[in-house]
Amino acid sequence: MGQRTELKNTDPAPLDLAIDIPFLSIVTGLLIFGLLMLYSASWDVSWHASRDVNSFFLRQLAWLAIGLLAAAFFYFMDYHRWEKNRLATLAILGTVGLLLLVLIIGERSLFGGKSVQPSELAKLVIVIYLAVWLNAKGEMIKQVDFGILPLGIILGVVAGLIAIQTDLSAAVTVFVLGLLLFFMAGGSLLQILLLLSTSSILGAVIVAIKKPEVYQRIEDFWVGIRDINTIGSEQIAKSFTAFIDGGWFGVGLGKGVAKLVLLPVPHTDSIFAVIGEELGFFGASILVILYALLLWRGMIIAKRAPDGLGSLLVAGLVFWIVFEAFVNIAVIIGLLPVAGNPLPFISQGGSNLVVTLSAVGIILGIDRQAEIVRRKQERRSLGAVVDLRGRDRRGSVPRFSRPAGTKRS
Repeated sequence: MGQRTELKNTDPAPLDLAIDIPFLSIVTGLLIFGLLMLYSASWDVSWHASRDVNSFFLRQLAWLAIGLLAAAFFYFMDYHRWEKNRLATLAILGTVGLLLLVLIIGERSLFGGKSVQPSELAKLVIVIYLAVWLNAKGEMIKQVDFGILPLGIILGVVAGLIAIQTDLSAAVTVFVLGLLLFFMAGGSLLQILLLLSTSSILGAVIVAIKKPEVYQRIEDFWVGIRDINTIGSEQIAKSFTAFIDGGWFGVGLGKGVAKLVLLPVPHTDSIFAVIGEELGFFGASILVILYALLLWRGMIIAKRAPDGLGSLLVAGLVFWIVFEAFVNIAVIIGLLPVAGNPLPFISQGGSNLVVTLSAVGIILGIDRQAEIVRRKQERRSLGAVVDLRGRDRRGSVPRFSRPAGTKRS
């Protein structure tokens, strides 16, 4: 009798490290690039702040360690728990609570420092919540009462609370992320305009009630959109000076002078100008290419995600990181008015680094689960083929039988 060939159980273990190497390599390159440039850009302001040239850099290393731990946690976490265990709802409620808390205490950050800002956490949480919400609603998102109106309220409340803290760049980012995810989930252009109107009106009402003076910053921002030379022209002129001094290949790492006498906050918002001076057009182009590669690889991961929720999460998170980079770079080279967006992986700042690395962990975790699903499908397919071959062998090799009436000797 033929024997059936059995396959060994090749299910990936719970700690199977199926990592997208190209994506991880790009992130690692950005982190190394960022640490080098941060040390160069921050030693002077660090000295003036604490009489220690290494204090800002060491603080960033501490936040990097925390961010890597957060990335590892989300990497091994099943992203479906955001939906099944209502973690996304708890996260958005907790974030709104933190935004209200900093509003009450009158600061943009918690614990009396500038590194713990709920507005940075809100960008990550809004992507997670909207991805879960839009995936659960399905085609219902196109209905005004079940989709557009509730989503407009969500975006309006979160963005309004952030704008009250005068963090307009974060508020705009929340709006953009919400509209992008709605479009990816199947929304039309007309519905997007309706959603934008609803959320903008609600956000404006919140701002008008609590801090009407914020409207001056909004007006300044739109004036800058119409005429880039009107708002923030001094900072842009200083950034251009740094780029001109850098030329094609820069003056050398650590040898720039713009960070000492020209640029405001060279270790945060203006760090791209420091890169332009010290590494030149060539070095700045390498950074831009790294962000472009991050977007490209992220979209590949989103395409092969196991389901719609995974695709929305990956696409939203990758777009958020690259959008932040685009705004920061566009401000420095004069394409946008001053917005205050950090440069992801590069600028000094604990909250931004931790939430960005958390997003990286979620992205790689979704790709890990996609790889697990792919391996299971391959094993089932191979098992079916082997099983069919076993059946064929049993059918093609008949048993020996004696002719009727023949006696055994």
